[in-house]
Amino acid sequence: MPIRNRFSEMLPEMTAWRHDFHEHPELLYDLPRTSARVADLLRGFGCDEVVTGIAQTGVVGVIRGRGPGRVVGLRADMDALPIGETTGRAYASHTPGRMHACGHDGHMTMLLGAAKYLAGTRNFDGTVVVIFQPAEEGGGGGLAMVQDGLFSRWNIQEVYGMHNHPGLPVGHFAIRPGAIMASADSFEIVLTGKGGHAARPHLCVDTMVVAAQVITALQTVVSRGVDPMEQAVLSVSTITTDSPAYNVLPQVVRMSGTARTMSESVRGFIESRVKEIVTGVAAALQAQAEVIWQSGYPVTVNGAAETDHAIAAARAVSADVDADVAPQMAAEDFSYMLRECPGAYILMGNGASAPVHHPDYDFDDAALPFGASWYVEIAESRLGAPEGDRHDLQSR
Repeated sequence: MPIRNRFSEMLPEMTAWRHDFHEHPELLYDLPRTSARVADLLRGFGCDEVVTGIAQTGVVGVIRGRGPGRVVGLRADMDALPIGETTGRAYASHTPGRMHACGHDGHMTMLLGAAKYLAGTRNFDGTVVVIFQPAEEGGGGGLAMVQDGLFSRWNIQEVYGMHNHPGLPVGHFAIRPGAIMASADSFEIVLTGKGGHAARPHLCVDTMVVAAQVITALQTVVSRGVDPMEQAVLSVSTITTDSPAYNVLPQVVRMSGTARTMSESVRGFIESRVKEIVTGVAAALQAQAEVIWQSGYPVTVNGAAETDHAIAAARAVSADVDADVAPQMAAEDFSYMLRECPGAYILMGNGASAPVHHPDYDFDDAALPFGASWYVEIAESRLGAPEGDRHDLQSR
């Protein structure tokens, strides 16, 4: 695969950054060491501005080119997960119960490598804004950065992000225009009946039976309510009662789950239909029901033109680019940035690793030059680097 010569030379240095991040995972917005390390590196690269404290612990670096022009944002996420690591690597997490199980250590490293290159070459007009985001893993850090004025403060006109993808070979890229990752909403259902002795069910309102009927009825929301050509997943994933006793019919049953869709219209339909079914089934069986709906990350939607730019950049880096990958039912808070600003989100191969969010997952260091090269190619191609100046590529 073609890779920029400079990133082949930088691989040992980038690998050391990545292993350091991996050894010291931090969660959500609580990223004092991670964000300080990122900011220190950006200052060392000679970025024109390094701003900390965006969305609490987010970091922004600004790199100005040869003259005026557009402003392009490049984003990476920083937080780890509350998972115990089982990789056995020499650089495994030093903090029990925490690990970089989603590859954000690699994402940061690739964007840092790109920032060092761009700050050193300045081979573009306009401005590159490198964005290091906290709290992607359920904390909505992307939304928090938007609300903190990320796009208005730096007048970002396009924004691009990337995520590693286990199962896709190292050096491969995959993307699609339109919806690429799902929305993710969560819900809690509270059923209240009349508890009592399991030997006298006729004197009770059995919330376990109500719960069973609710779970069964909810299976019709997608199978009989959503167009088969659409994509949606509705799952009830937990059930608890207010009594652990085997001979007691519980008074209260609580259930929770998630709903994932690839369109906002289907997303709204599922929420309303879940509420209708739960309250209707409960009422028919003489129980009371409450549905607590928590809207999560929206659908991640790639712009058509920006997807074309991302594809062109990937093809300048790799011969293996899938321009029509199947949508993913996982969710991503880069979706909030794409709601605010045109852009695109691309997947990059991590080889035959364990899946993300698994205790044996690890980012493949061999992928670092590919991702860093893609970030640079996006920046230079969108900001007018002469074609002849972007050919420092080496076949590998």
